[in-house]
Amino acid sequence: MKDSSKKTTWKMRLHEIIYEADTKEGKLFDVVLLIAIIASILLVMLESVDSFDEKHHKALYVGEWIITILFSIEYILRIISIKKPSKYIFSFYGIIDLLSTIPIYLSFIFVGSQGLVALRALRLLRIFRILKLARYIGASNKLMLALKASRAKIAVFLFFVLIVCIILGTVMYMVEGAENGFTNIPKSIYWAIVTLTTVGFGDIAPQTPLGQLIASVIMILGYSIIAIPTGIVSSEMTKTTSKEDHNTQSCPNCLKENHKEKAVFCYNCGSILNP
Repeated sequence: MKDSSKKTTWKMRLHEIIYEADTKEGKLFDVVLLIAIIASILLVMLESVDSFDEKHHKALYVGEWIITILFSIEYILRIISIKKPSKYIFSFYGIIDLLSTIPIYLSFIFVGSQGLVALRALRLLRIFRILKLARYIGASNKLMLALKASRAKIAVFLFFVLIVCIILGTVMYMVEGAENGFTNIPKSIYWAIVTLTTVGFGDIAPQTPLGQLIASVIMILGYSIIAIPTGIVSSEMTKTTSKEDHNTQSCPNCLKENHKEKAVFCYNCGSILNP
């Protein structure tokens, strides 16, 4: 009975360090992991530079193995520190963690010259490690909530912009014609989208005075509407921030996060957060 209690306490302590950031050890774990993730991304980038890879291939290879071993240990610890490992293994972050760890192990399978091309493509999966950063960005949950809350407004806004682009593209097709590059309505709509978003590739340009006037109106309109989505999301962010604070606690049973500051039970499965 005593051994079982010790095992439970050990797992709880490990869960607290790995999945939460309210303790000193948890913060240290997150910082070390962040450094490892950034270092691994830099290694992938440097490896893609042929001249650098030729000179420092061995150092890059060793560095990649060190980071892969660290991530493998982290992956195993995350599995053994929760009550239901399948919840983590098949979660979004669990799949990303696995995808970002296995490419270098697969190099043992693809050892022939025929597999070198496939190996290069598989090793690019390591860039998925950048998605591991999402779980350590404190404001990411609030941003996601704000985006979800404002998705209807943003959808209406984008639909309005699409209608404007269709109308203006059709008008430009009638005004400019095929002789000035506006050979069909879809291409004219493409031009309207590029102009409205202030990208301006320059591959198609109006030549007539009326067409240039319409283009000027579209450019000014683009600058005026560019701030609308930002305002929508900012408004929802303010509403989210004004609500009760949440902490970094992760349920040891179902891995749900975003619990209220003084919550005792998980809002999803009802398990005790800190037994």
